[in-house]
Amino acid sequence: MTGLKKSPKLFREAAQNRIFQDVVNQIQDAIIDGRLKAGEVLPPERDLKKMFNTSRGTLREALRVLEERGLIEIRLGVNGGAIVKEVSAQQATRTLGRLIRCQMVSLNHLAEFREGIEGYVASLAAQRATAEDIQALRRLLEQARACIDSEPAECDAFLETDRLFHEELARISGNPVYKFVLDSVHENIHRYYERYLSMDRSELVENYNDMCELVAAIEAGQVNEARVLAQSHVLRFNRRMKEKEETAK
Repeated sequence: MTGLKKSPKLFREAAQNRIFQDVVNQIQDAIIDGRLKAGEVLPPERDLKKMFNTSRGTLREALRVLEERGLIEIRLGVNGGAIVKEVSAQQATRTLGRLIRCQMVSLNHLAEFREGIEGYVASLAAQRATAEDIQALRRLLEQARACIDSEPAECDAFLETDRLFHEELARISGNPVYKFVLDSVHENIHRYYERYLSMDRSELVENYNDMCELVAAIEAGQVNEARVLAQSHVLRFNRRMKEKEETAK
């Protein structure tokens, strides 16, 4: 653990009309752009108060938020303080996951996002899938079919297989950014399904059939067809969830 060299240019006084958020943003930006390195200790609380021209309560709340985001670790004791943590891909997607899990984004916004990114990921998968990739997708289809054929149908197991299916498509795309983002989306989107879909056997079968058609398009290298199939799946199920949302109002 290394101490941080004091620098009058590291932070400026926080904007008084949004002081709390400005403190969070300044420290976060300094970590993300590398001015603060992993293992470095932020200046003592009294120095930070002077730098930001803020109260102890506001500063401590800002540090608590940064700790929740996984950017710092607050340690107590003689060698304690606010210590910068290494930024990881998991931390980068944590906020997105929290928004989805707490249903803080609308169904339309989520569908619009998924339509674009999942359509493109499917098209990339159609371009880049190997024979081994196709085998992996077909194994997931077998798992999904088994969930449907069970008595009663295993809805939770099916949704878990569906999550793995989407994550596998993202992996096949070859772009780790898509994988990180879609992993976060599909690890948390089940709350929307539980609230707005019946997920009875007929819906599971419909979802399964969509998966089968998409795998067939990917195996055939049909780039545009794969994109359209992925997009239409998102839009159709979103329309159904919107209808239930409107009915519940």
